[in-house]
Amino acid sequence: QVQLVESGGGLVQLGGSLRLSCAASGRTFSNYAMAWFRQAPGKEREFVAAISWSGDSRTNYADSVKGRFTISRDNAKNTVYLQMNSLKPEDTAVYYCARDGRFRPGILTGTRVVYDSWGQGTQVTVSS
Repeated sequence: QVQLVESGGGLVQLGGSLRLSCAASGRTFSNYAMAWFRQAPGKEREFVAAISWSGDSRTNYADSVKGRFTISRDNAKNTVYLQMNSLKPEDTAVYYCARDGRFRPGILTGTRVVYDSWGQGTQVTVSS
């Protein structure tokens, strides 16, 4: 069972930036797609961004963050990142890292059900 630990959250002003990190345990990190989701108070958890396993270089973003957020991975460090720029108050949420349960998936998806390992979350608060 993989363990995922997020870090990097905090309080930032409108227009500011943060970089979230997610460290994964295990030796097979590079064979799995990774994603970030977020959950605001009173709302369902929603997809933010995903990155494919290391065989190709695909990424996928929610429309609400396209052009502002960038997902990346460092397989040598077993870590996935989420660089968040031009932050808005509506980006306020708990951000979760997740691993796709499929080995080397051919399709990169934001569908929550395929992600079977989750971190504990890190709070991001954007003030206006």
